[in-house]
Amino acid sequence: MLKSLSTALDVLTKFTPRNPDWGLRELAKEMEMNHTVLYRILKTFEDKGFLIQDELTKKYELGSKIYDLLAVVQSKVNLSDLVVPLMKELSEVIEETVFLTWKDGYHGKTVEISESTQQIKFAVSIGYKTPLYVGASTKVMMAFLDEKEQLAIIKKGTEKFTDHTLVTEKEILSDLRKIKQAGWCYSEGEFAEDVFGIGVPIFGNGGKIVASLTVAGPVYRIYEEKKKECLKKIVG
Repeated sequence: MLKSLSTALDVLTKFTPRNPDWGLRELAKEMEMNHTVLYRILKTFEDKGFLIQDELTKKYELGSKIYDLLAVVQSKVNLSDLVVPLMKELSEVIEETVFLTWKDGYHGKTVEISESTQQIKFAVSIGYKTPLYVGASTKVMMAFLDEKEQLAIIKKGTEKFTDHTLVTEKEILSDLRKIKQAGWCYSEGEFAEDVFGIGVPIFGNGGKIVASLTVAGPVYRIYEEKKKECLKKIVG
């Protein structure tokens, strides 16, 4: 039992910034393991949420459960102290909600929030998931995926959350190209009525998109100069 546990943990340690995803065969070769044994381990981790398998490439990468564990570690060693104060300062200056979103498979998952002090504000909960094709916080991540991945996400099905939600392949791909070219995303009323969002991408090692930072609030408080100010502050 202990040997099996040790082997399973060894599998997880192979997922590093340098090698964030693995196919079954290449990982089996790397670890000199039997394919069947390794598949059972990977499948167990996937069922429990510690790994996810990309439907297009069939490669495995870390899943949301890892980030749940990371949140526990952060609370112990105060890693969040490096991020949250900056978000808090930004939300105070802009007077809108600022939140950090991790890419989690075909969704974005909210992991940190600094709420606006205004009485009327955009509210989001930690752990909340949003499809990648809708809203600034997630579309700005989807825009930096390759087109095959984008198409795979769209083909899984799209839902019209509001009248402003883009749902067809043509309009989504066209929008993503514009976002990638601009380097940031602005959305208005796409996921929730009367809410704006300004999202910028965050890249990991090797230039892979891993997260986004977003400013959001009620539409009536956004205007062109404030939009420019928010973008300048969030990028800077």
